[in-house]
Amino acid sequence: QLVESGGGSVQAGGSLRLSCVASRSLFSKNSMGWYRQAPGKQRELVARITSGGDTNYTNSVKGRFTISRDNAKNTVYLQMNSLKAEDTAVYYCNTGVIPFPNWGQGTQVTVSP
Repeated sequence: QLVESGGGSVQAGGSLRLSCVASRSLFSKNSMGWYRQAPGKQRELVARITSGGDTNYTNSVKGRFTISRDNAKNTVYLQMNSLKAEDTAVYYCNTGVIPFPNWGQGTQVTVSP
């Protein structure tokens, strides 16, 4: 019900755009979020967008990442610019308040210094 894509390996300063297609039942009327989990760390919420388009970000990505959504396609995006080595993680999407218990496979983002 959640399928992420778009990850890859880039050098510091580069950009990537992640996409996540969700089932209509999850996407419709729910805020959506991008989460990430780095090795040895807990999963954290990186960015969230409400059904109306309001957004918020964790401090470490403000000004660099942009979350957006296409309600017609049940898709949420994460544009990541000025990537840093500390952004390296597996990125997941899910509902933005109380995550759906069945996570997708995630997409790996690796940023080399």
